[in-house]
Amino acid sequence: MNDFKTCDTLRGLCAQGCGRQDKQLNTYDYMADVPGNQNTTDLVEVQFKNTRKGYYRNDNRLPLEKGDIVAVEASPGHDIGVVTLTGSLVALQMKRASQKESADAKRIYRKAKPTDLEKYEEAKAREHETMIRSRQIAAELGLNMKIGDVEYQGDGGKAIFYYIADARVDFRKLIKVLADTFHVRIEMRQIGARQEAGRIGGIGPCGRELCCATWMKNFISVSTSAARFQDISLNPQKLAGQCAKLKCCLNYEADTYIEAQRKLPSKEIQLETLDQTYYFFKADILAGLVTYSTDKRLAANIVTLTAARAFEIIRMNKEGIKPERLSEEATTEHKKPVDLLEQDSLTRFDRSNKKKKNKKKRNDGPKAQTAEQPANNRRNRGDRRKPNGKPSGDRNQTARESNGNKEQ
Repeated sequence: MNDFKTCDTLRGLCAQGCGRQDKQLNTYDYMADVPGNQNTTDLVEVQFKNTRKGYYRNDNRLPLEKGDIVAVEASPGHDIGVVTLTGSLVALQMKRASQKESADAKRIYRKAKPTDLEKYEEAKAREHETMIRSRQIAAELGLNMKIGDVEYQGDGGKAIFYYIADARVDFRKLIKVLADTFHVRIEMRQIGARQEAGRIGGIGPCGRELCCATWMKNFISVSTSAARFQDISLNPQKLAGQCAKLKCCLNYEADTYIEAQRKLPSKEIQLETLDQTYYFFKADILAGLVTYSTDKRLAANIVTLTAARAFEIIRMNKEGIKPERLSEEATTEHKKPVDLLEQDSLTRFDRSNKKKKNKKKRNDGPKAQTAEQPANNRRNRGDRRKPNGKPSGDRNQTARESNGNKEQ
């Protein structure tokens, strides 16, 4: 019996099952190093460009591992793909993808040779140019469709055109023009907006890669009711993803909110006290708190209760009992606490330091002017006085006085 041991540096982590992260819908084969895992089935999961995957039979019993580049059967010719999963997990992936095992599954020919990789790289280099040219041809033919991506087969003999269209499109003439232009077999595949976003990829508003480009294989319809259950404002700009459809993540926590909402009282029930009638205002679903107001439309005399206390008051009202107040531990909502940074300016400490500096300068300056200093200041200002202490006045005036004395 073989002993199964793990590496000391990778405790419980199968390094053999970790592949390169440059592929979308990447999978982790945590059973890759389990003895006899590859002998459980001859099916192998192979991934091609972007999110396209297929399941092939390893009839030749090739020693395949995650990350190996293989040449697989295609119609016609062969295609080049990367092995992403082997062993017992392949059956689980096929069940998840709603695919059944069949004896007619296509085969894996061999591991890719250098000549196969050269042809594949040449065909891959023509994809972008082909997509741009095909869009121009579709516009010239007046077809209401958008060609989002082009994928060449590994041997370069076939091209798959992925397009989006709101209505049915008759592209028979388009196929003839594309075949004459690119000299390959043409296959048209219609995809939705979500599938296009998954093929292109990108970063979502959460800061992570798009779910449709990393792990999501099957798309479930999303409705606005999922946002209503979670008390999310119905803002189309915030609820829509990069595909211009509702975000798939709205469905992730919808069941949790629905289950928690069942433990809260109905919005239509009113609470009666001796003084006033309280109406439902809002609820914190996950915290189990309900807020009531004395006005149906406005937030007046708001009181927040626990769900248990609200059910207790409802039971008392049915028995004809009206409590004096909603709860002894009722918490009245106050204004939101204001952030300290919002109260004052960030430079308030700088201003206080400037005031201190100015005050210090005034204290260190000349204290009191002596009797000589005002006189000096007056001389500097041009105030000239006669010996008797009177000001000298204007120069013209002095000149006139001197002329008058001469005439006398």
